[in-house]
Amino acid sequence: MDADFPKTIGMIAGNGIYPETFARAARKAGVEKLAASCFTGETEQQIEELVDVTTWLRVGQLGKMIKFFKKEEVKHAVMVGQIAPKNLFDLRPDLRTLKMLSAVKERNAESLFGAIADEMAKDGIELLPATTFLEDIIPRDGHVCGPELKERQLEDADYGFRIAKETSRLDIGQTVVVKKGTVLAVEAFEGTNEAIKRGGALGKGEAMMVKVSKPNQDLRFDVPVVGPATIETAAEAGVNVIVVEAGSTLLLGKDEIVEKCESLKVSIFAKG
Repeated sequence: MDADFPKTIGMIAGNGIYPETFARAARKAGVEKLAASCFTGETEQQIEELVDVTTWLRVGQLGKMIKFFKKEEVKHAVMVGQIAPKNLFDLRPDLRTLKMLSAVKERNAESLFGAIADEMAKDGIELLPATTFLEDIIPRDGHVCGPELKERQLEDADYGFRIAKETSRLDIGQTVVVKKGTVLAVEAFEGTNEAIKRGGALGKGEAMMVKVSKPNQDLRFDVPVVGPATIETAAEAGVNVIVVEAGSTLLLGKDEIVEKCESLKVSIFAKG
């Protein structure tokens, strides 16, 4: 680790395997103390085994989270793991959150997380990119795993990538499902998995999922993620190709992803 890099890191830990993956990578990089702010009903309990100290919050308790980080002398924090969208719109806010929300005009995930980062900065806590320490699981251009893509599939990858970039620019969703030059599903509030299921049902075993980053994406809190569960959902829905954006997508549980892609005949292709 660089001598100037913080040896204490705060984790804002959401759901899934992201917090565990980050914690292990941070330890490998030489982080000496991990202080995890966890959310009841979201964060996996076993995160307590991988960090030094935890606090458990409800979504919306911003004041309590900042107080915890200050007590643990955290100057740098990382947002790892999603919060279920329904919880972002079902807040039970504390006073600090209420004050923050009063200044937020648009209640989407990006604006809410940006406002949280601004509030943390007021107390001297810098929010680092969510990709910190995780460069090894960010794919580069080309075939990643599973069967190689055929020419028709490469054409669909180009098409789906263009469409997904446009829907993400419009803040509709970052995932689309396509087949032979036709859009079968576009992700919206329901989330990636439901979009996969809808598109896969229409694709009849030949659908392709394309997931991209937003233009000018803020990597502090909004990084596209694919995990083992994504592969399972895709295979069950009849989606046999997953296209991700090279250089800006995290493959969480990469070894398991590779195994599942080989056994379920699902391809992952990274496109720049």
